[in-house]
Formats: sequence, C-alpha cells, structure tokens
Amino acid sequence: MTRLLLNRFAVLAAASVLAAAAGSPALAQTPEPVAASATAPAAEHSATVEGGEVRYFVHGDLASGKTPLLVLHGAFMSSDTMKPLTDLITDRPMIVVDQRGHARTGDLPGPITYENLADDAAAVLADAGVAKADVVGYSMGAGAALQLALRHPERVDHLVIASVSFNEAGNLPGFTAMMDGITPGIFAGTPMEAEFKRLAPDPDAFASVVEKIKVMDQGQDWPAEQIRALTSPTFIIVGDHDIVRPEHAVELYRLRGGGDTARASQPFLTEAPPARLAILPGASHIDVFGDPALLAAMILPFLDDQTRPRPPGLFEDVPGE
Repeated sequence: MTRLLLNRFAVLAAASVLAAAAGSPALAQTPEPVAASATAPAAEHSATVEGGEVRYFVHGDLASGKTPLLVLHGAFMSSDTMKPLTDLITDRPMIVVDQRGHARTGDLPGPITYENLADDAAAVLADAGVAKADVVGYSMGAGAALQLALRHPERVDHLVIASVSFNEAGNLPGFTAMMDGITPGIFAGTPMEAEFKRLAPDPDAFASVVEKIKVMDQGQDWPAEQIRALTSPTFIIVGDHDIVRPEHAVELYRLRGGGDTARASQPFLTEAPPARLAILPGASHIDVFGDPALLAAMILPFLDDQTRPRPPGLFEDVPGE
C-alpha cells in the first residue's frame, strides 16, 4: 500500500529514474537539436495568481512565431525535474511552471485544486503574452492541463496528458481509501521532501502541501460531455501498470474522438487524428517518465500534426485514400 501511495504522490522519485535515463543508450537515438535558443539559460518570471505569485521559466524565443509548449509537472516535482524531457525539445519555445505548492512558487494560501492549478497556468500564459499554447502535463500536471482545456479552451492548442484520470473510478480500486492514510511523515528523508526544502521559499511548509495534495483528488468527477466537447487534439499516455486504469485511458481516448471506425478502416491515416493513445508496456506511474527520449519521439510528431510514415515493402504501392 505504501509503495502504491508513493508511486502516485511521491513522484519526485522519478527524478532519479530520469537522471539515469538521460545517460542510457536510448538517448543515443535522439535527433540532433534543430535550434540552439531553447538550450540557452531560461529566463525566470512570475505571474500574479490568487494568493500570490507563480514562478515560471521561459526557454527560447516566444516571439519566434512557433507555438510555445507549456509544461506542467506532477505532484512533488518541479520545473527542474522535467529537464530530462524538456532538454530534448529544442525546436520551439517552452514555458515550464513551478506549480503552486511546489518548488520556487511554494505554498500559497488556500487549497491546491486542479481548477486553481489550471487558472494559474492561464495566468502564466497571459503574463508571458501567449494567447495559445500546446500543453504537456504529467500526473497532477496532466489534471491541471485537462482542466486548463476545460476552463480556458481558448488557451490550449494541442493537449498531451500523461497518467491522469477524470474521475475517481479511473484509478485502481482502493486508491481513495489509501489516500486517507497519507501523512507528511511518510515522506521524511525522501527526495521529494528534500527537493521541496531545496527550492521552496518556506521550507517548513512541506507538511501543509502534503495535506493539500492529500485531498486534491477527493470527489473528482469531471463531466464526460464537457471533455467530449473539447476541440484540442489530445494525446493520452499511460503505463500498463499505472495507477490510472488502462480501461479509463481508453475511455478518455474515445471521448476525445479516438476509435472512429471510418478512420480506422483506412489503410493509412492521411491526416492527423483528433486523439492518440499510448499505453507503455511494463510501465508504472513513475515509469511513464522513465524514457524521456521515447516520450519526446511520440510527443513532437503529435504537436506537429504528423502521421506515421508508411511501412516499407508490401505497402509502398497501396493507395493512401
């Protein structure tokens, strides 16, 4: 039970997984960066939100004419722990947020909810002068990204949501009851606690943040019809051993327009579909972020509305229409 708890809410353990992956052979296949601007030192900013200021970092040139990418981390993570992924995305400007309750933003008055995280993200985009962005969110950040699309649809172009449910039934059985037993003491001496204390304006606020995150998912039930009505192309990513049930990821995929019979009957997809789904094999909630190169290789073509290349050999002469 404790292991399952840490997989969902102590996801800063993923930082060590990502750091190891950064030196793995998988990254040897990563394409060469196509622009140097995103590798330059990021510019730190703050956006005024309800209760205080949210810190965020701009990589690259927001005036380049390319759609910026907004990146939202998971619970007990930070903008720093997203670097193994964001360092691979060098062909477009990025905005990476330290969400409320986390890192340099720290604990703010009031609860942490997906709704106020979404409103914070909208405030960040407004502060940065960005009318519309592609959005990538992981775990808690994916919930914030989905709520951003629901509450501020004009702000979201493409939507990438990894390891997220839109209601309590989307999680493994017993998850809600398990959350009732979470205490700040569970995190004593962990990398999650250490990361918070390293970056937070008030290092002693960690217990307060744990208590707020503990109740964040309680009563979560976002209307399916509102999700169905979204217009943003959506990419759902989940592990086959995630806390989010694979069946729920498929349900979310279908709500977003996936599984269309007419489209599936084509020999090749000739245009980008409205929804994509990746269920990563042998992957827990944390393992979803264990191979940043794989994620980048999936996410970037989606953001650019690319379809997959045609298979060679027998299929080369099959009509595409």
